[in-house]
Amino acid sequence: MKIEAFQIAEVLNLKKFKQEYTSEPLLSNNSELFYQTQTGQYVYLLSYGVVVFADFNPLEQSSFIKFTKNYAENWVEEVFQDDFDVQINASVLTEVIRHNSITVATLNDDAIRIMMLNIAQSVALDYYESLTYAILKNTRQMTDQLELHGKLHSSQKALLRFIGKTLNVKNSIIDNLYIFDSPDETWENEYLERIDKGLKKVFDLKMRYQDIDYKLKIVQETLTLFTELVQNRESTRLEWIIIVLILIEVFDLLLRKIF
Repeated sequence: MKIEAFQIAEVLNLKKFKQEYTSEPLLSNNSELFYQTQTGQYVYLLSYGVVVFADFNPLEQSSFIKFTKNYAENWVEEVFQDDFDVQINASVLTEVIRHNSITVATLNDDAIRIMMLNIAQSVALDYYESLTYAILKNTRQMTDQLELHGKLHSSQKALLRFIGKTLNVKNSIIDNLYIFDSPDETWENEYLERIDKGLKKVFDLKMRYQDIDYKLKIVQETLTLFTELVQNRESTRLEWIIIVLILIEVFDLLLRKIF
């Protein structure tokens, strides 16, 4: 079985999708929908814009993604995709997890879902890593301006918008990616727990999450400093405007007395 995950949007409206899709899900809540087709394939939709397929061919994937676009917000044009092979071998005593595959003795719906969830989180982290890199790059450009020219060319409004974007990315990660919260099934099933922990380690989810969070904190602290500099610049400008107005009024009084 081949599992493939795609980041297709920033948000998926799962409630609307469930209401209009013809099949009943195996699992349904506010953040995920998990379906099995009549032919034994699986598809998994996550609220943070990821769709995961198990045993779908490329044409079937393309068709389903096209349909899902009707329920997507902020479509992601760039390709963020990953795949993982699942092999069944009854002779293995325990799961064998490699970089791009897992071998298990048996397979059930819960195990497939946990595999799909982990690869979905990995692809989502790829997407957020890309956003974080772009934000960090823009922040460095501002830092370079400050180093070369001793001042920032950005307005206070532009900086505040940029800070808002940074906070939105950070909040989206916190709200949507349950990196440290394993599915409830893993607490009661040792087999599922091993798969979940093993895949989290292979995909390096915890370290990647912490790396993104660390970079966003650096960006946020830097932008806060930049905002203070811009505010000081605006205050200085207002002070000079007031000084000029006072001087104009003084000159006007002098001219009236003279003439």
